[in-house]
Amino acid sequence: MARSVQGVGLVTAFIAGLALTLAAALAQSVAPAQPAAPAQPAVVDVFVGGTDGHAVYRIPAIVRLDGGRLLAFAEARGSQSDNGANDLVMRASEDGGATWSAMRTVLDLPGRSLNNPCVVQLSSGPRTGRVLLMFQSYPTGKGEGEVTPGNDGDDTCRTLLMHSDDRGATWSAPRDVSSAVKRPAPVTSVATGPGIGIELRAGEHRGRVVMPFNEGPQGKWRVYCALSDDGGDTWSMGDVAPDGGGGRANEVQVAERADGSLLLVARQFWGGARRKAAESRDGGRTWSTLRAVPELVDPSCMGGLVAVDAPAGRLLVCTGPASEKSRVDGTAWISADGGATWPRTAPVFAGSFAYSVPVPLGGTRVGVLFERDGCSRIAFTVIDVGGAARAGERDASAPR
Repeated sequence: MARSVQGVGLVTAFIAGLALTLAAALAQSVAPAQPAAPAQPAVVDVFVGGTDGHAVYRIPAIVRLDGGRLLAFAEARGSQSDNGANDLVMRASEDGGATWSAMRTVLDLPGRSLNNPCVVQLSSGPRTGRVLLMFQSYPTGKGEGEVTPGNDGDDTCRTLLMHSDDRGATWSAPRDVSSAVKRPAPVTSVATGPGIGIELRAGEHRGRVVMPFNEGPQGKWRVYCALSDDGGDTWSMGDVAPDGGGGRANEVQVAERADGSLLLVARQFWGGARRKAAESRDGGRTWSTLRAVPELVDPSCMGGLVAVDAPAGRLLVCTGPASEKSRVDGTAWISADGGATWPRTAPVFAGSFAYSVPVPLGGTRVGVLFERDGCSRIAFTVIDVGGAARAGERDASAPR
């Protein structure tokens, strides 16, 4: 009798469990689907310290060629020191930055340190399609505070130019253009960009190549542009931008506005934690007085600048750390009025963020090549500057 009662209990428990299982399955089948978490921008490492034979990669530069190929450049270093036995290296992407080719050495000069890559592709004239790469050559182990004026001798800073006519597959031998882009004493050092040069597309100087520069002596920097009206065959120097006081303008980028005038934006040393800007209405030959830009926060770090031809009109995009004191929180500031105001922002990368270079990818999509994780690697990500926050949603000038 006891066994019969126990059997009934087991059957009852089984039926109850089955009912609960069926009820749960039914509830799951009719429950509304939960929305997927918003996708985060993919971040792809391009140059990683400790790989491919080099301890450190720094100072990014990037260009998008006609047809979409991306060429990314960097200094390959033995240490974090700016002036070691640095080589120039390159990787390419055919799919908008999702994957990258094996690394290639563009140039290795024994006994010399190669610095400050600055790149542009020509889109007009007899050199259409040519890629120009300009950079400096220092004596190994001697920085800008140790080189001497002039262009002769081992202890001088020189500017070299290379070009590629096959989309970066091969490169010309380096050509020394120092005498055309560097002033006599007291100038000791110069630096292109780093980042990008531009080719003007409007106005009476259409087709002019503009390479942004700063010149030493160290601590007494001034900014200007080197200019070429024949596709990089010959070069001249524009005037230095008058300084309006405050900190010193240093690493610099330049962009063409919708009306053909130019905007220059520079890193500021020893100033009010804001980038400095000037404008040119003669193709980079002369500049207005440099002024601090209230919205463009700067912890004294190179920042990127590019013009983006969006469907609604030309935008200027400036990238850099959104902090007055630290190289963190990469941000893009967006201007629709040629840099008069910068009321919109877009996040690029949270966390460690140093030198950066934006590149238009079409529409309102912008790629950003940037240093991260204490400059231990250079990575690439894509942002959309069309959906950036508008004024009032975030104060782009507020210190963080």
